[in-house]
Amino acid sequence: MLNVLAETAPGEMLEGLKAIGAGLGYGLAAIGPGIGIGTVVGNAISSMARQPESAGMVRTTMFLGIAFTEALALIGFVVFILLLP
Repeated sequence: MLNVLAETAPGEMLEGLKAIGAGLGYGLAAIGPGIGIGTVVGNAISSMARQPESAGMVRTTMFLGIAFTEALALIGFVVFILLLP
């Protein structure tokens, strides 16, 4: 392990650690929206099963919730890409 560290150029290890940190950061940022989308869809399906006559309004609201939750994942992706340089 020390041989590998001795052969790296100055600052090369820091760049690698930045890339690893950005990947881990985005992975953690994607957990929240994933759970959120699962919750939104699960509750919408339960609502449609209980009152089928309101399925159209529930479906529209579900897609809006999914879009807003997915926007959080995209913001997390952009932030960690911008922090990567």
